[in-house]
Amino acid sequence: MANEFQGGPADSVGFELDPVILELGQLFQDAGHELSLVGGPVRDLFLGRESLDLDFTTDATPDRTVAVIKPWADTYWEIGKAFGTIGLRKAGFQIEITTYRAESYDPESRKPAVAFGTSLKDDLFRRDFTINAMALRLPGLQLVDPFGGLKDLRAGILATPGRAEDSFSDDPLRMMRAARFASQLDVRVSADVLAAMTDMAERITIISAERVRDELVKLINGARPRVGVDLLVETGLADRMLPEVSALRLEADEHHRHKDVYQHSLQVLEQAAALETGDDGAVPGPDFVLRFAALLHDIGKPSTRRFENGGAVSFRHHDVVGAKLAAKRMKTLRFDNDTIKAVARLVELHMRFYGYGDAGWTDSAVRRYVTDAGPLLERLHRLTRSDVTTRNRRKAERLAFAYDDLESRVTELQEREVLDSVRPDLDGQRIMELLGLKPSPVVGRAYKHLLELRMEHGPLDPERAEAELLAWWADQPESRAEEAGPHGDGADARPDTDDADPSREDS
Repeated sequence: MANEFQGGPADSVGFELDPVILELGQLFQDAGHELSLVGGPVRDLFLGRESLDLDFTTDATPDRTVAVIKPWADTYWEIGKAFGTIGLRKAGFQIEITTYRAESYDPESRKPAVAFGTSLKDDLFRRDFTINAMALRLPGLQLVDPFGGLKDLRAGILATPGRAEDSFSDDPLRMMRAARFASQLDVRVSADVLAAMTDMAERITIISAERVRDELVKLINGARPRVGVDLLVETGLADRMLPEVSALRLEADEHHRHKDVYQHSLQVLEQAAALETGDDGAVPGPDFVLRFAALLHDIGKPSTRRFENGGAVSFRHHDVVGAKLAAKRMKTLRFDNDTIKAVARLVELHMRFYGYGDAGWTDSAVRRYVTDAGPLLERLHRLTRSDVTTRNRRKAERLAFAYDDLESRVTELQEREVLDSVRPDLDGQRIMELLGLKPSPVVGRAYKHLLELRMEHGPLDPERAEAELLAWWADQPESRAEEAGPHGDGADARPDTDDADPSREDS
């Protein structure tokens, strides 16, 4: 039966703990050691959030911890033993138990020099923020909160146990964690934390790209990503790790001839997140690819901005430029190739829809839209809709109506045709048989011609497809060279090579 902890007179929050937690606490107490649930899991208990990853701290050395948990755990590992951490799994919970620590840092290094401590209060003091510097002693369920973390949590304030400058000097990644918590937990940073983040932003450059990337993903996937991104930009942290977003704050001209691209991008991010669907929907949230593409969709504008005659402002080809900038930045942050390609492709395609409402599209254009988007189509739908931030209601309604119409046409075509993987009506093997060719670039050209016909007219029956291919072939120089015979010009027009075989169906 689960026990319930009720704080002191000032604490009206109660919660239940899983028996696994209490059982582990009893094991350590019986062995003569202290054990406390600590950090994020304690914070989440007060927020009513469930956590399957549990962090504990103890006065036991790593070797003593192994001796206590070895007979009880489903499995355990000692990968973090040098840092005082033993990991284990029990009844579906992932658990880490760390010996009290008193760390010191080399100011020029991102790696702490670990020294084991003997005091729970000292261990809590070294933690990043007061809301994470609370502990629950086990198995007696006594709340240990020496730095007012519960008070700060209720007030929605992010503060540090000691001086913010000392905390961020010890581990500069904590500055990004502050922005991430602002996004995830709907808290605001205290004045001294904000000042320290601003003054010390340059120190983020000593942190590995992988750690920065992981914090950025958590921030973007938070409940209020706009707040977190704005904090990165305001403090100058974004200048060091996401400068393309900072650059969106285009210098406002005195005549206000263009909208605020930075605030527009934040609004698009916010609107895209709101269009995510549930776990069983087309784009389950939080979806990092959609959200990050929404944030970056206009990063090509600063370098493509031009002031035209008459005072107009243009950003020609900012979609293509932005896609390249997005890919380059994500590579620097060590994102995987699939994520990079997906985000960059959405940035590249985000302007494709505009013009549909003015002139309409042929079925061919709709097919191209679907096939170019491929598996990103549902995300592209949401990104395009999110990109409408105008305050002109009539314009917003017109764009929404036009996109409703486009989606309806996409659905109708998908019901008649398989658009997700459009291919020519003849495969490479059949092309070679009909034209008497071996694998060569000519086959690739023929394949591309048939694909264009498929896009333009939809599915063709085999007889018409073959007739169209033969008609195309009659106009090709290679066909005329064959007719000229072995002594004519270009008699050897069919290279016998397998290099870059374009005749495969997956070309």
